[in-house]
Amino acid sequence: MERDQRVMVLGQDVGRLGGVFRATAGIQERFGGDRCFDTPVSEAGMLGTAVGLALAGWRPVCEIQFDGFCYPALDQLITHVGRYRQRTSGRAAMPLVVRIPYGGGVGAPELHSDSPEAYFVHAPGLKVAVPSSAADAKGLLAAAIRSPDPVVFLEPKALYRVAQDPVPEGDHCLTLGTARIARRGDAVTIITYGAMVPVAQVAAQALAEEGMEAEVIDLRTLKPLDEELVIASVAKTGRAVVVHEGPRTLGVGAEVSALLAEHAIASIKGPIVRVTGYDSPAPPSLLEHKYIPSPERVIAAARRTMEL
Repeated sequence: MERDQRVMVLGQDVGRLGGVFRATAGIQERFGGDRCFDTPVSEAGMLGTAVGLALAGWRPVCEIQFDGFCYPALDQLITHVGRYRQRTSGRAAMPLVVRIPYGGGVGAPELHSDSPEAYFVHAPGLKVAVPSSAADAKGLLAAAIRSPDPVVFLEPKALYRVAQDPVPEGDHCLTLGTARIARRGDAVTIITYGAMVPVAQVAAQALAEEGMEAEVIDLRTLKPLDEELVIASVAKTGRAVVVHEGPRTLGVGAEVSALLAEHAIASIKGPIVRVTGYDSPAPPSLLEHKYIPSPERVIAAARRTMEL
């Protein structure tokens, strides 16, 4: 916001309260109520406002308070936000960021623990970013704000109070569409993102103690997807496990599995295994541990890939 006077923040409780997770704490005091302001409890309304601001030359960053509240805004995202560049034959950009805390692991009630990333990945015209660390949160958010295209920025709630990694000082901007190797290995590739990256790393450490070195790929952006890195890793290891918290059917794991089947089939030595949430609503907090993928489930999947 210091770098670009056009950047503004809007959403429920983002101003005086600083957001329900305090992600915007202090911004209103620092930049004023014109550049960080609260909106009514209307997700469709705040997205519509952000669309108008973007068309007027601003770069709005809109926060939807919880993942399960994003559905009233899907109409704006799909019919307006994602289509505007095509609708105007490229004459008008839509530099808009939608921040959404997502996923379980914090003991929240119903409609507060969804993983709706597949909806956004499937919508043409939208980019989708998911950080797994504080450093990546800074770098990816900077890239999202500077993008001429709309970006849905999914923030794993389970990592808000857990991640303690250092944050680069100064201007730190990553490239959307570039994954990273979170851990190197040669026996199996574990492909994941967001809050499942620490889960995959715990599983990889346990597998290493069994003599199986797993490579962990943090996708960082789901759209555009870093196909080249994913294919290269699986071509090296010959085996793949895809992990995500959202429901299994037609989830991101299905797309990654299809990508590997099309472009790395000659290198694959065992089944591509998905470790995901289930095809059901996110359960109450007492049952979250049964729903969210665990290191034990990832380890079992990796062992299965080694059976053939």
